[in-house]
Amino acid sequence: MKKRSALFVVIVHVLLLHAVYAQTHSFKDVPKRIILNLTASPESSMAVTWRTSEEFKASEVQYAVSTQWTDFKKSVTKVNVTTEKFAINDHQFVYHYSGVLNGLKPGTTYVYRVGHDSVWSEWNQFKTAGKDDAPFKFVYFGDPQNDIKEHVSRVFREAYKLAPDACFWLTAGDLAAYPTDDLWGELFDAAGFIYRVTPSVMVPGNHDRSVVMVDGKETRLKTTDPIWKAHFTLPENGIAGLEETSYYVDYQGVRFLMLNTNDKLQEQAEWMEKLLSKNPNKWTIVALHYPFYNTGSDHDTKAVRIALLPIIDKYNVDLVLQGHDHTYARTFKLRDGRVVPVDGKGTVYVVSVSGPKAYALNTKYKDLMAKIGDKISSFQVISVEANKLSFTTYTAAGAVYDSFELRK
Repeated sequence: MKKRSALFVVIVHVLLLHAVYAQTHSFKDVPKRIILNLTASPESSMAVTWRTSEEFKASEVQYAVSTQWTDFKKSVTKVNVTTEKFAINDHQFVYHYSGVLNGLKPGTTYVYRVGHDSVWSEWNQFKTAGKDDAPFKFVYFGDPQNDIKEHVSRVFREAYKLAPDACFWLTAGDLAAYPTDDLWGELFDAAGFIYRVTPSVMVPGNHDRSVVMVDGKETRLKTTDPIWKAHFTLPENGIAGLEETSYYVDYQGVRFLMLNTNDKLQEQAEWMEKLLSKNPNKWTIVALHYPFYNTGSDHDTKAVRIALLPIIDKYNVDLVLQGHDHTYARTFKLRDGRVVPVDGKGTVYVVSVSGPKAYALNTKYKDLMAKIGDKISSFQVISVEANKLSFTTYTAAGAVYDSFELRK
């Protein structure tokens, strides 16, 4: 009996040591916060970003065309990455890695993994955009912002359940209430593996700006916090100074203009005009944080209307996706702030919120609204097919709340 007891103690001791070592090893080595981002050429490239708690100079991305078995490992391509040392606080640093996979084939499924030495992520899959116009769908979210792990998790997961074939996710700013590492950790927890297999694009909101203390008071700067660029690898084809926060992507017949409404609105308006004056795509969608027609509390983002509305109207932008107001609102088709016929030239503006924070309704523009409501955490599935754009809003519970179609 004594020998058995002693053996039992030894076994338990070894198992505990192994568990402690495994946890420590996992924390230090395993790639975390892995995310795919669309590039300016989504038919031929893909960006991937991740991080570790210690620096590993041999870090890389490995990828190959997907196969039905594991034989893809015989034809893996390796991509070197850039490394950024990032301060979580005054005493702790982490390391973010960014790689772009170039020379990919359009409309092709690839497998990839990230890591270093013998420590790797699992193999994940993604599909590149097609070279030509073709039907596709994507998911749009308004502000996650608050209580992300607790409440936004189910919104993200319901979106994935209802649209697992979405080509990408688009988020209209305010990813977290503050640009702090713990809150961004909640964001990646909420999205889980989805960020690893479904590419994302996003624009910054006012809560994504850097925070400083001035005379003992918290002040938000115009600049997007460094945590943004550390975690994402987004296109840099916008105006100087707003790289990775204002950019455009052409995706299978749709031009997406992603705007940073925190700064340089007039410069972005001029940039937009150049892009829209020579736009080869059938559809145009603009995403930004501050709405044109506010429906939340006492908000009034007049500066956005002044700078951007003339361009939106002049080039007949089809759809504008917005956040900030923490309500749900969808306008009729509008031109110059007025309702136009369904078959007329005009733009539909949508405000949405995926998180639990809600503002009281602002009814100033109620006559322009086809649908308006508060206390609704939602997501939107948008499908584009030749001459038709279909838009469906689902609540966090998975119920249809709103829908419409645009045709041209």
